[in-house]
Amino acid sequence: MAASGEGVGVPMRGRGHWLLYVALAIFGGLLTFVGARAQQKASDEATFRKLTDDYCAAWSSGNAEAPGKFYEKTAGLVFYDLAPFSYHSWDEYHLGVQKEFLEGAASIKLTAGQDLRVSRRGTIAWTTVPMHLSVTEKNGKSSEMDIRYTGIWEKHGTSWLLVHEHLSVPLPAN
Repeated sequence: MAASGEGVGVPMRGRGHWLLYVALAIFGGLLTFVGARAQQKASDEATFRKLTDDYCAAWSSGNAEAPGKFYEKTAGLVFYDLAPFSYHSWDEYHLGVQKEFLEGAASIKLTAGQDLRVSRRGTIAWTTVPMHLSVTEKNGKSSEMDIRYTGIWEKHGTSWLLVHEHLSVPLPAN
């Protein structure tokens, strides 16, 4: 019986099909995972593009109350701004920015660049993006500056809130 091949090929053919099915199932699962990951990344990029643009519009209002909706209000959170060195709660940040930047400004415009980068791990995300700030003071003096921005966001229910941010200005080129 072994010489004619009868009985020997049938189990191998069955096993071969089984291995093919398993390989196709694994491949299909991987494609589904890769597709879901790409879809999540696109969704995150759209979500944080809107958040970042809305954040800039809120600060551009010249009213330190407007951006408050983007921040977690837990005491002890640290926010690094352009001046002074740091703030240690939303309340401190709100009052400090109002005094340092907004009280003397006739107009302020903060815009985010196109190079927004989003990284996410579950309910924590961090964004980096170059920004541009244009300020016209009440005395008529104008200034422009490019800013590097990093925001650390935490998801609370359906909302993303800033739990830390860091703004800095590059040193002037020589």
